Amino acid sequence: MRSSCLLLAAAAGAAVASVIPLDLEAEVFPRSLDNLAPSLPLNAFPTMQHVPFDDAKAKHDSWELNHTHTVTRRQSSPTSAEEAACSANPNVRFEWNDFSDSDRLAFMQAIQCLQSKPPTGEFPGATSGYEDLVALHQQYTPYIHNNAKFTIWHRYFLWTFEQVLRAECGFDRAFPWWDETLVAGNFHNQDLFTSPDYFGELPAAVNGNGVCVTTGAFAGLTCHIGPGSGDTPHCLSRAVDESLTAQCSASYVSLCQSYSDYAQYEQCIEDGPHGYGHDGIGAVMSDVAASPSDPIFWMHHSFIDHTYRIWQNADVSVRTTTVDGVDAEGDELTLDTLVYMGNIMPAVPISMLLNTEGGVNINGFTYCYRYNY
Repeated sequence: MRSSCLLLAAAAGAAVASVIPLDLEAEVFPRSLDNLAPSLPLNAFPTMQHVPFDDAKAKHDSWELNHTHTVTRRQSSPTSAEEAACSANPNVRFEWNDFSDSDRLAFMQAIQCLQSKPPTGEFPGATSGYEDLVALHQQYTPYIHNNAKFTIWHRYFLWTFEQVLRAECGFDRAFPWWDETLVAGNFHNQDLFTSPDYFGELPAAVNGNGVCVTTGAFAGLTCHIGPGSGDTPHCLSRAVDESLTAQCSASYVSLCQSYSDYAQYEQCIEDGPHGYGHDGIGAVMSDVAASPSDPIFWMHHSFIDHTYRIWQNADVSVRTTTVDGVDAEGDELTLDTLVYMGNIMPAVPISMLLNTEGGVNINGFTYCYRYNY
């Protein structure tokens, strides 16, 4: 399992022997474009749930009128030594436009490195270490979408991905995030997609099909997980719809962040900018189960985690110490509710994940980060 490699890396305090060194002089898209896997019809991908902004606004206004804002405030506990150490020197995630060219290339190569690693064998259908993570998301899909666990589980998933890149592929830079509010409705013109070195093209659909990505670091990539709960090899394809990406707007994010209740905030962000970002990029990214097959998934979810962090910052003493809502089975979330990550990382209680600057130790790694704004 991947966690065995992570434990070894943490114990040694350095990269393990299997780490592939990053070579920024190397070409970042070595795959052949011959014999591309097929592009599947868009209707093959089970898409995300999303709610138009006007409908979300109407729901919000009704909730504000009918909801009594009562939050149980816990007595603040003394700052732990771990939290103090983290706050003094947190890992900072930098927005893509503040990320240097060298850092961007290192990030692309680290993802490619993980795609070149063999699978653990624990996830049927996975053909690489990278696809272990895709298959994990696919298996957990019924439990991590359309309920209040969504935001917290994906926070842990994103952080896990970062630690795997560091432990197994020598990624030693800051981690990036993408502020989609700056480019809502105009994703396809951004250098994430237009540069030959980064995530590859973002074309519109052709005749009801996504278009195979043939540029960038992931040109010619074959996806073996999905669509949905199946495993049918298909190319990494996209099908942009900028009328959907336009919903990843500052106005929609602000609407969600204006909720004082976590469960309401979570539903708003999941059904709003989250769903619209996935379906706006389209094709593989719109696949609710196997969307991590498209590496842009991590950038989109860094945006979603950023909105969560900013929401928490508005009332830190409460929003990093309390949670509400229910899981997929209808059970109420508590601070002791476990968040599972297969065998890639251990199951941890929600309480460990709420404060990203808590400095807690998870599997030998310090859980400690914030965003650059």
